[in-house]
Amino acid sequence: MIIAQEEIFGPVLSILPYETEEEAVRIANDTIYGLAGGVWSGDPERAMRVARRMRTGQVDVNGGRYNPLAPFGGYKQSGHGKDMSIYSMEEYTRIKHVCVKLAE
Repeated sequence: MIIAQEEIFGPVLSILPYETEEEAVRIANDTIYGLAGGVWSGDPERAMRVARRMRTGQVDVNGGRYNPLAPFGGYKQSGHGKDMSIYSMEEYTRIKHVCVKLAE
């Protein structure tokens, strides 16, 4: 469905049924975008396990509050770089090692 594939700016809530944790993660990651996501669970360990597997720049667990000082940015086609941190510079930096023999 389009609502499950597009980057919809809300407020919008789409609810898709799933049978297993593996299927839930697959559904969450089955998009070309990855700005943010959320996990709700009565089991905090399970919620964190799922959150770690989601390919998004931010994951809220059980309604966790957004931290405006944390690095922010998406994965995949939801952007490059992370605003508000050193990570924003690292995304656009390429390190090169050059070896030069000086004249004797």
